[in-house]
Amino acid sequence: MTLTKRLRLFFSRNATSALSVTPSDAFMPVTIPAKIVSKTADNELISPIALPALSNSEPLPDWLLDDEALRDEGVLFGLSDASSDGKLAQIRAAFAQQTAPLDEAIEQYSERIVEFNLSIEQRDNQILSLRNQLIDLRNSQIAPTYLIRTVVSLGLSVIMGIGNFYLVDVTLHPSFPNRWIAVGVFLAGMFNLFGRTSFFYETDSKLSGRRIVEEVGMPLAASVFILVQSLQTQPVGMAIGLFVFVFFLFLLSGKLLLSTLTALQTDLAIIQKNRQLTINKEQQLPVWENEIQRLEREVDAIRTQKWPIATSLNHAEAKRNQLNAQRDRLVNLFLSEFELARSLRKRLSEQQLKSMMNYE
Repeated sequence: MTLTKRLRLFFSRNATSALSVTPSDAFMPVTIPAKIVSKTADNELISPIALPALSNSEPLPDWLLDDEALRDEGVLFGLSDASSDGKLAQIRAAFAQQTAPLDEAIEQYSERIVEFNLSIEQRDNQILSLRNQLIDLRNSQIAPTYLIRTVVSLGLSVIMGIGNFYLVDVTLHPSFPNRWIAVGVFLAGMFNLFGRTSFFYETDSKLSGRRIVEEVGMPLAASVFILVQSLQTQPVGMAIGLFVFVFFLFLLSGKLLLSTLTALQTDLAIIQKNRQLTINKEQQLPVWENEIQRLEREVDAIRTQKWPIATSLNHAEAKRNQLNAQRDRLVNLFLSEFELARSLRKRLSEQQLKSMMNYE
């Protein structure tokens, strides 16, 4: 009969002889796998995770393996003047020895799983980036160009410029036989732009007095100069008509020539981009697709390696939780018997206390 039953029999006036309890220092080991070894799809072994040796861990004492023995310990401590803190510390220390290898194993498993997760995340990010580039490249379309129209416009502008030059040369020749003078006047009227294009061909351009003078001033000056020279050799009406015609040729055809050159440059750049886009679609798409497939295989292989380690981690955590739950249950069991015995100690006589404390 346990000491707990004996105490209860004292208060029920049916006390009988009790059996003695001899504490034991025997221990029970907690065993978990020493390492995890799994194989990937390519039969490559994962680096083993060695766990701490468990052969030196001391098993639990008998009074922790037997609930009745633990109750007797609680009653003995409750009937005496001893504090329960020391005994509770022994219980926790005994279970701490059992959970120490598990804690170390869980830490190693967790670190390895974190490494696997980082590797998977890195490859997933690379896959996402490659897929976005792949989608962007596939959806990229050849940009339209107007090269033929631009070339034709450029040719017409050149022809108009040549015709305008001969008109200027014929008009100035009586007063200025030197052809270089006609060339200078022609260039002054035709190529006077300070910008890349003219506001005549820009719908969103902002007009200002300075820009109007810059673009209209030189053609107007050249046309007036031609008007003055033509009045000396031609009738007034013909000279005025020549002035208006040459002025607008200077103003529009010259600007058109420069604007067409700018459009030609833009078209050539677009053609180069379209050519590079076609090459990229032919060469880069297969390379990126193969790279994505390779990364996906690596992710699958890493997950294959991660699975047995995650399973072992779950088992180790479950075992540790089981031991912690057992520890908490035994602590509560000891405290309940201790507090019960401590509350009933004053109701026992001196002889009853000695009989219970010294029974065999």
